[in-house]
Amino acid sequence: MPPAPPTLWDQLTSFSNLWLAYKKAARGKRGKAATAAFEFDLETNLFDLQAELRAGRYQPGAYTSFLIHDPKRRLISAAPFRDRVVHHALCNLIEPLFERQFIFDSYANRVGKGTHRALDRATRYMRRYRYVLPLDVCQFFPSIDHAILFNRLRRTLHDPQVLDLCQRILRSGQGVLAAEYQMTYFPGDDLFAANRPRGLPIGNLTSQFWANVYLNDFDHFIKRHLRVPGYIRYVDDMLLFGEDLPQLHRWRTAAIQRLAGLRLTVHAGSAQPRPCRVGLPFLGFQLFTDHRRLKHQKVVAARRRLRQYLQEYRAGQRTRAQMHASIQGWINHARYADTWGLRRAILQEVVL
Repeated sequence: MPPAPPTLWDQLTSFSNLWLAYKKAARGKRGKAATAAFEFDLETNLFDLQAELRAGRYQPGAYTSFLIHDPKRRLISAAPFRDRVVHHALCNLIEPLFERQFIFDSYANRVGKGTHRALDRATRYMRRYRYVLPLDVCQFFPSIDHAILFNRLRRTLHDPQVLDLCQRILRSGQGVLAAEYQMTYFPGDDLFAANRPRGLPIGNLTSQFWANVYLNDFDHFIKRHLRVPGYIRYVDDMLLFGEDLPQLHRWRTAAIQRLAGLRLTVHAGSAQPRPCRVGLPFLGFQLFTDHRRLKHQKVVAARRRLRQYLQEYRAGQRTRAQMHASIQGWINHARYADTWGLRRAILQEVVL
């Protein structure tokens, strides 16, 4: 008899998959101390990690957390490097299984999608439809309910060892964002609802991917049940386009009710239909039907950041190559708006 094909767990814990996961986790991080320490005895570390996974002894380590303001305040939590290798190893295998389930117009953390594709799609919809309804989830990552997410993972993943690994990663993030979550009660809740495990650490590869899994059923509800002709989602920022204003108000009510089933709420003040001709803030840009601008807060933040980099360069704390990479990265982002004059003005301020 031919040998049985390898299970999903066998593929996940294979040395070739762990090696690929290491290369992905180390990309752009080769100068970091944690990466260098893992690389110092790379094969031994990968074999040790493989043995821990296969024996069921693997336990995620503690997170390192720090705050950023870009422009909203966010708590970013970084897992130890070896855990990031495991996250990549897991996503290498399960992403293709879920990718085929996702709708076309979900743009975050997917190959061939991204911010600029979402902006281009939104501009095309603004030119096609009269009205747009923006929806933005409150406290999205701190609010993600572990039980709901795990049930969605279990519908597609049937390998018990893979599910156990998912559960371990989920538990490792429990409480990391507790201080960022303001308790919200939903119909049918009792006092124990406050103790429900929730929250995905912002910074984990698994968190970014699982955010799409968590909202995938909602995406299909919007497209198949409500039959919204123009719909875009980027993480928890959603746009619904249509021609009839009363219908957009009905969609708003239905979407809010559906999100409540996921224990999510929206920012009610901004969740109001508006004419596309007046413009739309989306993903750090101000979109119009015939042009696009960077939001003012983004410009202020970019100026402040580039001035800081210039000070570090003059103090010998940043190399010329690092300065070039930082400036080029901002230019590549800003060029997706009508910013020729702005780019010229800001670059005149950054003289090496």
